[in-house]
Amino acid sequence: MWRPISTMRGKALLCLIVVALLMTPVQAGDVSVMQQEPAEDPKQPNANNTTMYLWANGMSAYWTHFNNTDDEGNGDDVDDDGEPDQELREEKDSGVINIKYRFTMDPSLDKRLQMTEGGELRGNFNVYYNGDLEDGDGGDCNGDCELLNITVYRGANKVYQHTEQAWPANNWKNVVFSHTLTEEGGNLVWDGTNDNPIIEVTMKVKGNYNDGGLFGLPSGVPAAFGIKLAEDGRLELPIDPVTWEEAFQAGEDGMMDSEDTPGFTLVVASAAIGMAMFINASKDEESEE
Repeated sequence: MWRPISTMRGKALLCLIVVALLMTPVQAGDVSVMQQEPAEDPKQPNANNTTMYLWANGMSAYWTHFNNTDDEGNGDDVDDDGEPDQELREEKDSGVINIKYRFTMDPSLDKRLQMTEGGELRGNFNVYYNGDLEDGDGGDCNGDCELLNITVYRGANKVYQHTEQAWPANNWKNVVFSHTLTEEGGNLVWDGTNDNPIIEVTMKVKGNYNDGGLFGLPSGVPAAFGIKLAEDGRLELPIDPVTWEEAFQAGEDGMMDSEDTPGFTLVVASAAIGMAMFINASKDEESEE
């Protein structure tokens, strides 16, 4: 059966309009409410804060996070007076003090972090020791001692280890270091909890103090170690601003999951139906010519 050309075009145009309407994004409810996010945790990194700080509860717990205060006053996170320690210190008259503190981020990192190519990790730590630290020079180490090492990890992966050479005993020292991050090192993307930051501090110092007994005179030097925390124990990360973009948080390809886009599935299904209507209408017209 013959139909006027205008009728066929009108039918095709109607199908195209239906397709266009179906492909218009559909959003259910108040989008502003759906997209609201909880307030930023000050212990997590953000665009205005990329510095980690060390914290401890005596010798039983060590942790780090991105807030320069830690005054929640709960559980093992504080000492007897309800405040986190500002300094760790150990002493031993004779023998080796074996320091190994692992400051693990708590709470765990909840974001993916993109480090700036060519950016620098910058550490600033205040450390004290007394006793013997190196072999030779009439010391008492005999291979038992070890220089100060500060090591940065992302999860189980070592990012950088700084070794500080010996300085005069019975003195505090401001230990400062920096390390450039490159693509070759494989440390530019830190993938949330799988790459939770850890700062490890190790050192071995030896004491040989003897009080001399009942009739003798004291001799030797006791071993001691100290490290300051909070503002005096920190590591700055070179976090790239792209980190805070939603596309980066969604994945390396920058594509958001379908469930993150309101009405995404409905739009795709509607578009498919509309296209099918258009194709079928075209076929009907061809068969009627």
